[in-house]
Amino acid sequence: MNEALLISNLILWILVIALSVIVFALARQVGILHERVAPAGALMPTNGPKVGELTEQMAIPDIKGAEILIGGEHQGGPTTLVMFLSPTCPVCKNLVPTVRSLANREKLRLVFASDGDTPERHLAYSKDLGLDAYPYVVSQSLGLTYAVSKLPFAVLIGSDGILKSKGLVNTREHLESLMEAMDTGVATLQEYVESLDPSPVSPIEEHTS
Repeated sequence: MNEALLISNLILWILVIALSVIVFALARQVGILHERVAPAGALMPTNGPKVGELTEQMAIPDIKGAEILIGGEHQGGPTTLVMFLSPTCPVCKNLVPTVRSLANREKLRLVFASDGDTPERHLAYSKDLGLDAYPYVVSQSLGLTYAVSKLPFAVLIGSDGILKSKGLVNTREHLESLMEAMDTGVATLQEYVESLDPSPVSPIEEHTS
């Protein structure tokens, strides 16, 4: 009886040790993958104005008739976040609360933008999403200026009119990556991550330098 109990305890201890080794190995692999996989930032198009360039100032009437100034050297005030969306875009609708929260937290001037459809549709859409407190412009030329091909799309313009960041944004992480790109002074978050991990110098290059 005692011998059987001793054997069973020994087997249990062996199993516990084996499971501990497996968990440790898995945790180590997760850590390695976390270091190797770069954060997913907003997808930035290659066409249109480049990050770091002075934007063109555009005066566009919003859906209520007020003139809204976007971009340009004399924009002044806080950084402007232009959020391109559409009444037919379900992702845009889900992202609106996140956009408003981010703008409030970062003290951004938030402007919603769209094109096409009827003014009545956009007025109803704005009311449905509670956007009455924000400028809402409908302008095809604005979308063409910033090379907006897919939605939702966001553009960050500094108070000096310089384009800070832009890109396709489908999640909170994408929006946050635009802020990170602006704060770090790089075009994209991926570029920033690459700058932290320089390529190793080969022995030949090291010898000749």
